[in-house]
Amino acid sequence: MFVTSEIVAGGTADFMAVRHITASGSQVDIGRALAVEAQRTYGWTPAPADHLKARARRAWFARHWPQHFARMQGAAEALGLDPDTDDVYLDGAGGIPVGSACSASFYPPADTIDGRGVLGRNYDFFTTGASELFAMLAGQEAPPSAEMPLSARPYVITSVPEDGPATTVLTMNELDGCMEGINEHGLAVVLNLADAENATGPVGAGPQVGVSSGQLPRFLLDTCRTVQEAKAALLDAKQYDLGVALHYLVADRSGAAFVWERGPGGDEHVVEADGALCMTNHPLHRHLDPAALPADTEETMLTYLRYRTISERSAGAGPSAARMREALDAVRVDAATDTPYPARTLWRTVFDLERCTMATHFYLGDAQDGAPRYSPELEFTIPALQPA
Repeated sequence: MFVTSEIVAGGTADFMAVRHITASGSQVDIGRALAVEAQRTYGWTPAPADHLKARARRAWFARHWPQHFARMQGAAEALGLDPDTDDVYLDGAGGIPVGSACSASFYPPADTIDGRGVLGRNYDFFTTGASELFAMLAGQEAPPSAEMPLSARPYVITSVPEDGPATTVLTMNELDGCMEGINEHGLAVVLNLADAENATGPVGAGPQVGVSSGQLPRFLLDTCRTVQEAKAALLDAKQYDLGVALHYLVADRSGAAFVWERGPGGDEHVVEADGALCMTNHPLHRHLDPAALPADTEETMLTYLRYRTISERSAGAGPSAARMREALDAVRVDAATDTPYPARTLWRTVFDLERCTMATHFYLGDAQDGAPRYSPELEFTIPALQPA
């Protein structure tokens, strides 16, 4: 097994400190390393489990997502537990985001200047700790708290397992899930809040059998090489919301892309478009045309304005990674953004699907004039398998 860990952006004097972990070896080895890290950073301990549900979850993972199943065995080793225990859930190493106002866009290689597919996203989230956030969302006055903001310790995780595929993912606070990522085949996935206008509080039912909303991107990156395989996997997989409902933009290096959405009644939607495909925080199966959008309200977190803006900036001849960055910066959430909640664009990521790279800059705080401070853009690549 080979593991490296380093702070790559920010530090104790900044809003966030970003750690990059590279782990190679077996999936069990990788799961063990991530469990140790989750304990160290987040004080993670496994949640108590319903015995019947714990057994059913292990059986489902073993059949449909063996990579995750093996990493759970590694987590059990790190915790000194029986991997077949029914007393606790051996995943969920961190927490589930309770909502975010993010923007994403994909340019297929046939349309770009250099012929390479580009997927970009802003990750927008609250800048508060958990107690303040939950009180605020409940319409209550937040109690004084010295707790660290939920989003202050994100991770970039590069995994190079012996049984592949290798992946690079970015996560806010859940080390066995992710907010976005790419694998060695050039398949990339990002998640966004799905329905800002009708968003409800976090789902409190706990882990279920199947893939949770925060695990879904990692599930696809572990098990799929192409968009077609991802569609088939999603249509076949048992899924549930843990946190709030999310939707996902999935793209591959060939230029294929789609947005995956699930309705409140369990209906499933594969949304595609000719040319650029954009996604913010409303269901695209209801509102895909940027020229026919409803008006934003206080609750929508400007989803329709952001969608219209990035769609307009993505149109026309010769889009590029540079244009992607400009479009995302145009819808960035900062101190001047009209939003009822304390939030910022915590990072901006641009994936090059041909090169399998992830280039990201991270929010470090606000300057005295209110302008956001960001780290230099860092490029993460998937390395060759390291020797044990």
